[in-house]
Amino acid sequence: MTSQHALIIGAGVAGPVAALALQRVGIAATVYEAYPTTAHGVGASMGLAANGLDALDALGLREPVQQIGHRAPRMAMLNGSGRVLAEIANGLTLADGTTNLTVERADLYRVLHDEALRRGVRIEHGKRLAGIEERANGVLARFDDGTEARGDLLVGADGMRSTVRGMVAPDAPRPEYTGLVGTGGYVRGLDLDVAPETFHFVFGKRAFFGYQAIAPDRILWFANVPTPVEPSAAELAGRTQEWTTRLLVELFQADATPARRIIEASTENVDWLPMHSMAAPATWYRGRAVLVGDAAHVTSPSSGQGASLAIEDAIVLARCLRDRDELAAAFATYQGLREDRVRKVYDDAKRVNQGKAAGPVGRVLRDLLLPMFAKKMARPEALAWLHGHHIEFDQPVAA
Repeated sequence: MTSQHALIIGAGVAGPVAALALQRVGIAATVYEAYPTTAHGVGASMGLAANGLDALDALGLREPVQQIGHRAPRMAMLNGSGRVLAEIANGLTLADGTTNLTVERADLYRVLHDEALRRGVRIEHGKRLAGIEERANGVLARFDDGTEARGDLLVGADGMRSTVRGMVAPDAPRPEYTGLVGTGGYVRGLDLDVAPETFHFVFGKRAFFGYQAIAPDRILWFANVPTPVEPSAAELAGRTQEWTTRLLVELFQADATPARRIIEASTENVDWLPMHSMAAPATWYRGRAVLVGDAAHVTSPSSGQGASLAIEDAIVLARCLRDRDELAAAFATYQGLREDRVRKVYDDAKRVNQGKAAGPVGRVLRDLLLPMFAKKMARPEALAWLHGHHIEFDQPVAA
């Protein structure tokens, strides 16, 4: 690939990883972020799967990310009556001991952002993309502050509400509300016996709840509440911590689980967010611009794979740009290598969301079938396609 400089739009997870992956194959990159400041200290907890960590290893980033994460190799699934439906592996533990992690988004952002800067990647803030213009010898990005940037290619890593996607694939599917709204928080000093390195998932009678002990005196938690109509931004902004506590205590008061105690003791709540998913467009690229991560496809948070798929995208794109002489061929190969996998994860997450919002009859069926399904999924070979996915960075990409 003869390209020498890439413009990357978005400095979340996919942007810095894409810049570092491109750097490794000899393509310099500048990252442009719409927000005027960094996102240090912003965001809640999230899952980072073993396959995402394995992909980060190609860039020497697995160890620093593991240091800020909390191992979660096991999971326990309970119903609202407190009955354990299944206790199984949480994903696949790789041969080298890599397993799924729970990380705080702000910590992951900080590690990726700081490492990109340390390795010489330039990140410019306050650069909201206004337009893209194709040139015979490159691409021009225009920003709403009146400035411009020129490069050989442009990578849209600007998330679910991507501006780049609107320009690359104007007919792409729009984000789809899943019928669930989520929030979460942290608890310190609660006297609660929680199995270490185990994420607990509770299919409550009226809502879904999850929690994990991430330190001897600290528990993180989240709740997914079935909500038929997506709340507006104004409605969500008015949900105070006191309002949240009252609502969640009411929703979980009939459940024989620790949910109510954890919620009542919580002092570090995070904002409410509607949960969305979004199918990938028919084509992920146009001209000299290409999409990665949530700009291309969104699996709901229920998949635990959003960040991991974005990382994989960035790694695969860099390999294709390295091994293909023509930009169009590189982009087409990249999409061809990614779209089936992304579609399968997307479909699996939709099925999980249906279980979280099950009605009375659905709950009975779920509780009957889940142990059998979990037993099947506990077999390593059942999860190898997802968590055991390995990208051999130095291996040439096949046509």
